[in-house]
Order: sequence, then structure tokens, then C-alpha cells
Amino acid sequence: MLLSPSALSEFKDSLLKKVFFGNQPTPELIAILMVYFVQGILGLARLAISFFLKDELALGPAEVAVLTSIAALPWVIKPVFGFISDGLPIFGYRRRPYLILSGLLGMLPLLALATVVDSAWEAVTAMAVASLSVVISDVIVDSIVVERTRGESISQAGSLQSLCWSASAFGGLVTAYFSGSLLEEYGTRTVFAITASFPLIVSVAAWVISESRVSFAQDTAGVRNQIRQLRQAITQKSIWMPTAFLLLLQITPSGGSAFFYFTTNELGFGPEFLGRVQLVTSIASLVGVWFFQRFLKTVPFRIIFGWTTVLATVLGMTTLLLVTHTNRALGIDDHWFSLGDSLILAVMGRIAFMPVLVLAARLCPPGIEATLFALLMSVENLGGILSRQLGALLTYWMGITATNFDNLWLLLLITNLSNLLPLPLLRWLPASDLQLDAQAEQTAH
Repeated sequence: MLLSPSALSEFKDSLLKKVFFGNQPTPELIAILMVYFVQGILGLARLAISFFLKDELALGPAEVAVLTSIAALPWVIKPVFGFISDGLPIFGYRRRPYLILSGLLGMLPLLALATVVDSAWEAVTAMAVASLSVVISDVIVDSIVVERTRGESISQAGSLQSLCWSASAFGGLVTAYFSGSLLEEYGTRTVFAITASFPLIVSVAAWVISESRVSFAQDTAGVRNQIRQLRQAITQKSIWMPTAFLLLLQITPSGGSAFFYFTTNELGFGPEFLGRVQLVTSIASLVGVWFFQRFLKTVPFRIIFGWTTVLATVLGMTTLLLVTHTNRALGIDDHWFSLGDSLILAVMGRIAFMPVLVLAARLCPPGIEATLFALLMSVENLGGILSRQLGALLTYWMGITATNFDNLWLLLLITNLSNLLPLPLLRWLPASDLQLDAQAEQTAH
């Protein structure tokens, strides 16, 4: 039986809405998703940077942890760009021009890495500028998403956040495998040169995003109101208590840099295999987003943060089996064990991170969406930087180097168990969606 044109159109619209998690697939939404997609596709250079610092610049695990955390510092001043975007428009527009500039800025440091960078400080400077570009585009597109989720239910807000992070994960999925094979075939410089072209997509997508022009008088009044509203917002317990919890949750030390050196120097994992691991983790991230969207987006924050933290800690202990070579005693090859372990941990990591985004978006009152959301995310990023710095300090204290991994098991044990430390403070989070709405209304007033 053939469908009528109207029935076929309805079926098509219904199918598209399912693909887009219930959101209408407008050209503007596609442009927003393209920005997130580019954030994921820039992962093409992530593995190249690790090998560039390790092999071409001959840096140790503690040094790499310190330098990568320094390069991530632009993420801490993310609220500055939110403030500039909200209060200081360019030619009357608060979003579009900044996206265009961020795309142009993102191309330059990658070209520098591909051609002239040959020292640690030159590398960290280029990495910091690349981070700055992503920060600007991220804060702008996040503010656009927050504006569109304001007033929505937690389910609807979670759907749009899930869709955006699905686009980012899909971008990572597209380039995950090629990041390793290209690196092994052509080297780090070529990978940097290829990646340099992708930020320009952000500049093109910016033209599709609709935006109303504001007047100069609105600009001046917006700055004053923004400062007043931000000061009032951050003094509210309903905002600073969840923010403090998120910081404590992220600040626990990380052993990622030391573990990377273990997998490459001790286990002999090459770029191509590590690219496959990134492919697996990108797929797993999509699974994590789908699982959150399907089953967890309406679960109260206290419950989901508590259980995901405990489960992530327990599952994180499986890396000890690889470090102590227990997997070999069980008859499991290092490569297969690493793939399976990365898949499970990536799913849990994405499930644990999605409620952070939803909570942050729902806390933002009208008028200062970009600034406050950026402030909340910068606190999250500050926690990540301090986590890497603490991990570097522990790595140094335990004598872990590019060739000595005797105490790596102890480092990973400490870093995993420390994730449980913030759990007694779960009561700092809103107990329910209704309480969160009441707090947001109080903050807005």
C-alpha cells in the first residue's frame, strides 16, 4: 500500500525527529551540531600531540602531564569569553562573529605545529592557542544551546544536550581510527596540517545561525545588568553548592599520562592500535549518550551522580589487571583487554558527564546564559587541570618515568579510589527536578 504525500511527509518528519532526539532538524540546529562535530573531529590531532611530545621532544610522563595542563588553561578563563559574548557584541551580534573568529584562530596553531614548532614551550604555546579557539567556539555554541533549553523540562533539555554531545562523539568517531593510521603512515606534522582545515567549518556554520541584532544602548545596559546578575547568581547557594561539588568531583588526581607511556613503551602499542582504541571509545561515547537519553535523563541528580561515580570507580580498577599483567594469566591478550576496558570505561565516562551538562544548563538564569554556563564549565575544566597537575606530582613522587612503571599500579589505585571522596557531599546537589526549578526561579528573581 502506497502512502499519500502527506502521510509520507509525516513519516519523514517523525523519523527525523527520532534521529534528532525529538528536536526539529532546522538548518540552524544542523549548524549548531556542525560546531560540536568539529570539536570532536579535532581529536584527529590528539594522538599526534601525545606522540609529538613523547618522541620528537623526548619529554617524560610527568612533564607531559604538566605541559598539557598548562595548554588547557584557556578553558579556565572560559567565563571571560562568555562575558564578552553576552555584553560586547561585534557589529551588534553576540554569537555569530565570535564563531567566525574562533574558526580562523583555530587554524593557525595547527599550521605552526605542522611547520615551525620544535621545542616544548613552542608546542605548549601552540596547544594553548588551539585550546583558546575551541574555548571561544564552545562557549558561544553552549550559550546558544542554553538559550534554547531555557524554560524546557529536564527531559527536553537533556535531549538537546544529548544530541549536541552525540555530534561531538560522532566527530571523534569519524577521525578516531584515521588518527592512528595517518600518524603511523605520515607522521605528526602531516596530521597537524590535515587537522588545520577543520576549524574553518565553524566559520562557515556561523553564518547559518539566526540571531537578532542588538543596539548600542542595549550593549551598554547589557554589560551593567550582566555584572549585577552574575554577582547575584554566584552568591546563591543553589548555584555555588552544586558548582563546588562538581569541582571536588573533578579535582581528584589522574594517572592518564603515565598510563599512556606504559601502553606505548611497556606494552608496545603503536599509533595505529591506539587509533583503534580511540575508535572504540568514540563508539562507546555514543552508546553512553544514547543510554543516558533513553534511561537516565529524568533520574534525580543525586542518584545518578552517586551511582555513576561508584560504578566508574569500580570499573576503573580493571586497569590494574593490565598494569600487573594479570590479564595474561587469565589468557587475555593485552590488545583485546585494552579494547574491552576502554569501551566499558568510555560508556561510563559519558554517562557520568551528561548530567553535569544538564545540571549546568538548568542552573543558568536568563540574560547571562553564556557567562554563567561558561563559569560552571570552567570550574569543571579547572578541576581537570588540577587533576592532571596532582597526577603529575604523584607520578614524580612515585618515581614513574618513561621506562620505570614499578609503582604505576599504586598510582592508578590511588587515583581511582580518590573519586569516591566527594560522595558525602551529594546533598549539595538538588534533590529533584522540582527543587531545581524552584531554585532557578529564585535565582532569576
